[in-house]
Amino acid sequence: MAYRDLQHFLETLQEKGLLRRIRAEVSQDLEISGIADRTVKAAGPALLFENVRGHSIPVAINLFGTAERMALALEVPSLDALAERLSPVLTLATRPPSGGLLEKIKTLPRLVDLAGILPKTVSDGICKEVVLRGDQADLERFPVLKCWPGDAGRFLTFPLVFTRDPESGTRNVGIYRMQVFDRRTTGMHIHWHKDGARHLRKARSPLPAAVAVGCDPALCFAAALPLPPDLDEALFAGFLRGEATPLVKCETIDLEAPANAEIVLEGTLDPAEKRREGPFGDHTGYYSPQDDFPVFRIRAITHRARPVYHAALVGPPPQEDAVLGAAIERLMLPLLRLHLPEVVDYHMPPEGVFHNLMLVSIRKQYPGHARKVMHAIWGLPQAMCTKCLVVLDEEVNVRDPREVCWKALSHIDPERDFEFTMGPVDLLDHASRLPGYGSRVGIDATRKLPGEGFGRPWPDEIRMSPDVRARIDRLCRELGL
Repeated sequence: MAYRDLQHFLETLQEKGLLRRIRAEVSQDLEISGIADRTVKAAGPALLFENVRGHSIPVAINLFGTAERMALALEVPSLDALAERLSPVLTLATRPPSGGLLEKIKTLPRLVDLAGILPKTVSDGICKEVVLRGDQADLERFPVLKCWPGDAGRFLTFPLVFTRDPESGTRNVGIYRMQVFDRRTTGMHIHWHKDGARHLRKARSPLPAAVAVGCDPALCFAAALPLPPDLDEALFAGFLRGEATPLVKCETIDLEAPANAEIVLEGTLDPAEKRREGPFGDHTGYYSPQDDFPVFRIRAITHRARPVYHAALVGPPPQEDAVLGAAIERLMLPLLRLHLPEVVDYHMPPEGVFHNLMLVSIRKQYPGHARKVMHAIWGLPQAMCTKCLVVLDEEVNVRDPREVCWKALSHIDPERDFEFTMGPVDLLDHASRLPGYGSRVGIDATRKLPGEGFGRPWPDEIRMSPDVRARIDRLCRELGL
């Protein structure tokens, strides 16, 4: 059965011995994040801080910090099984038949049973057990964390931000950190290429936005995915859990929010208003600098009677987002192969903080094939900010850093095999010459072909033959080795 809400998932973690309840008093400033940092790096349990100084609301953190918990959250036996289950949906979303995705979902025979998982509007939900308007809508009621000493203040670190395209009405759910400026005002750290920013650029008046804090795992994961612009994350969450995402009308804005959320902030983003935000200890392991970002003004706050505040910690890797990234990576592999069938596998190591390094293995078929793959990947919306892209031969295990370093460094002639190009880079890349724009490098670490101007013989890799390996296996067993 799908998780009803965040607290249902916490109960499941408790039953399986994967949750640690912390009853000692701790501060929302630096102490919770400091404990979470050590816990996630030790592959420790999910944490529920039940006694936060000055607050009656507990804080849940590190819920998805291991592959085991991530698979449990998504109700799959392993992260590798995720792609097999959901890649047909992504394929359909990427290349929808004429007539629109939602209409075809209801008519395609292989997806006919999915009509029941379309988002549905309900009359009420647990997120409205308490409704606070006007002066009562106060962020200080909640244990919002200050995560790192150099942070500019307290930040909401796992907010699910709901907006609609002012022209098409298409819904988007994204995760954009929010610095608390005062009781009813926050920043909204939306990068220019995100769908929420696109909605705001189209808006000619304040854009309604609903921020859900503490949702069921399927919706949390869907909001983190780099989905195609026309695919509603609330719909995709329905695919993940096998049940429709229940939404409820907001109290003060023309928008729907998750009925099963712990907390919902209702408000607006004015396209003409920006404010200095940051610094913030980011997933790069460095503080992202101050910059101007949109301002979110709160009109109302609704929450369940006894909510749990859900937070995530980012910072020097690995952190919880590394596990989320690994799940996204597995899910997106079939989508990458849809565009590039020659791709065998790819990996974005946590130390590369997602956008700094991508390792790709391919079935090389012709001269220049690795370069074609580089440029194709840079042309994909979800991968356009990749700073270092290494293309390897098909037998290389891209998840084995020893093998990658050995094969790549053995195969390259730097002057010949490095290609530099200018283009968009991640806004958090502090080394780029301009914010969001800089150079990228592609490295062809494949075997070189005569058609690529390589006239020398390529040496064979040293390997034992299968019959010798089998004989050695027997000898080792006999020798107790």
